[in-house]
Amino acid sequence: MRMVLKGNGAVAHGVRLARAQVISAYPITPQTSIIEGLADMVSEGKLDAKFIKVESEHSALAGCISASSAGARVFTATSAQGLALMHELIHWAAGARLPIVLANVNRAMAPGWSIWTDQNDSLSQRDTGWMQVYCESSQEVVDSVIQAYKVSEKVLLPTMVILDAFFLSHTYEDVEVPEQSMVDGFLPPLDLPQKMDLERPAALGNLVFPDRYMEFRRKMDLAHDLALGVWEEVGREWGGLTGRSYGLVEEYRLEGAELVFVTAATAASTARVVIDAMREEGIPAGLLRLRVFRPFPAELLRGVLAGRKKVVVLDRNCSFGHHGIFHQEIKSALYGLPDAQRPPMYGFIAGLGGRDIRPDDIDGMLRGVWEGRITDPVSWWDVLEAKDPARAAVVMA
Repeated sequence: MRMVLKGNGAVAHGVRLARAQVISAYPITPQTSIIEGLADMVSEGKLDAKFIKVESEHSALAGCISASSAGARVFTATSAQGLALMHELIHWAAGARLPIVLANVNRAMAPGWSIWTDQNDSLSQRDTGWMQVYCESSQEVVDSVIQAYKVSEKVLLPTMVILDAFFLSHTYEDVEVPEQSMVDGFLPPLDLPQKMDLERPAALGNLVFPDRYMEFRRKMDLAHDLALGVWEEVGREWGGLTGRSYGLVEEYRLEGAELVFVTAATAASTARVVIDAMREEGIPAGLLRLRVFRPFPAELLRGVLAGRKKVVVLDRNCSFGHHGIFHQEIKSALYGLPDAQRPPMYGFIAGLGGRDIRPDDIDGMLRGVWEGRITDPVSWWDVLEAKDPARAAVVMA
């Protein structure tokens, strides 16, 4: 069924089709319309689920942890400071190996107070054990929510499905919403191997002594390794049912590409326009979109990027005092390549706090690197340094 949906609506329909049984949520702009949509579905009988209204995001995730521990399929959504307030329980959900799905609408962290997008809220949770998927379109959102439940329930790890505030969350698109019968065949009912059961009493989340703690964490790490293949397998299965296949990354015009632009989420849509124009000029440019960030597809990235002449990474985030986060992670993946195969990398930070990333911005980054005018491999703050040295001087004063 074709529907015109904004990204937040696509999340809600994905949760409905996955037959989530418990929704525990607290509103925060720009994700509020996700839970409003789900509340309507529950009240209208379109989704048979328990909707728990709580007083904070911390309690929202606590409700999900409790329900998931009892064997229910659960969902919540948040953004920015809300995700930060969940931080303690983000660790708990992953350590308890609960297959929770959470939609995070990327919103810049305060202060300065902002409701617009960048990725620092979700990326600040990258080391907690959650899987992370960055979506480019509303179609990908609805598909990824459904896939996230299947992958999470196979490997017993929680997943964040992540979308840009406003550029995606509040922009309407034509979306093919799958039929319930098809999703039911793809995603079987949840049957957790370990859960609260009155017939088999047990304690969960007990104290672990030093001679056992590392073993639990090693199993989490191995589950991430396993998940790399599961994401690809599930993506292929979904493609067979819908014609829409998804992998860990998306490659665009990489055949013969010597200059590769790497980014994630909605910035990739803008980048395609630039790549097409550069190809028309004879510049061998291509695009690599990073979709699954955790688990990190290091081996795949090495295979795709080895031997390229130059790699440019655009980050809508920053690890302050270092580089853009995707930039530093991809550099670490390429470190072990032989010198002749390891391409020089150049990073740009742009679009923080919802600032537009325009085609001419991306064109300037790519041409500056391709033509040799930008030679420093650090992460440039695009608007401030690379394009406007006078303004940079004011900022740095």
